[in-house]
Amino acid sequence: MRGLKGKVAIVAGGARGIGAATARRLAEEGAHVVVGDLLIEQAQEVAADIVAKGGKAIAFALDGTKAASQAAIVKLALDTYGKLDIYHSNLAGGTEGDIDALNCPEEVLDRSFAINTKSHFLATQAALPAMLENGGGAMIYTSSGAAAAGNPWQVAYPMTKNAVHALARHVAQKWGKKGIRSNVICPGLVLTEAAQMHLTDEYREQGLKAIPHTRLGKSEDIAAAVTFLASDDGEWVNGQVWHVNGGTIKRD
Repeated sequence: MRGLKGKVAIVAGGARGIGAATARRLAEEGAHVVVGDLLIEQAQEVAADIVAKGGKAIAFALDGTKAASQAAIVKLALDTYGKLDIYHSNLAGGTEGDIDALNCPEEVLDRSFAINTKSHFLATQAALPAMLENGGGAMIYTSSGAAAAGNPWQVAYPMTKNAVHALARHVAQKWGKKGIRSNVICPGLVLTEAAQMHLTDEYREQGLKAIPHTRLGKSEDIAAAVTFLASDDGEWVNGQVWHVNGGTIKRD
């Protein structure tokens, strides 16, 4: 894809799954990558793999729910590579105990908000000044198909993911004239390492039956979409929520 060589990217939540695949894909396209994650050993493994293949990458122990940690990963990118062009805010989780609106405990809602909304807000506050100083950049947020699906068994996760859509559109509308592009990716059922560990064969079979496609998703599918949005090929896409799901959810 055009325009990624020499660009500097942060991938938050880059130790495994979609984030790791995105970090690797961006590096393959010539970007310099900072892999941020609480799972620092796995983040270091991703960065080392990129370097071993001829790319440029470093790892950082990121707690995306803390403003100081978000500021620190941006500072590391600036100190190491001199600028920041791309921030893929990919944190997600906090679903344990998330049932329905009558049975979801307050602490579960608070945890989901911290991981799935607050982290993206703090990433925006940390990254935007550096991007504006650089003349522009791309904020790319990972949401979920659950934000639009209307699941009866889950409430906090889709609520808090929906908030990211409003954030991305705000950023696009407020700073688009200054070169900032801000978009959201909503993955469908993607067979990440975590999903492989927790999904039953029956659940995967049901998921495949429900999708108008020949297979379920791979982390690399989402990485390709993120990389496109980060590249010059995606420079006229702004303020959008993309469902990358093999056709499971169809939206205008």
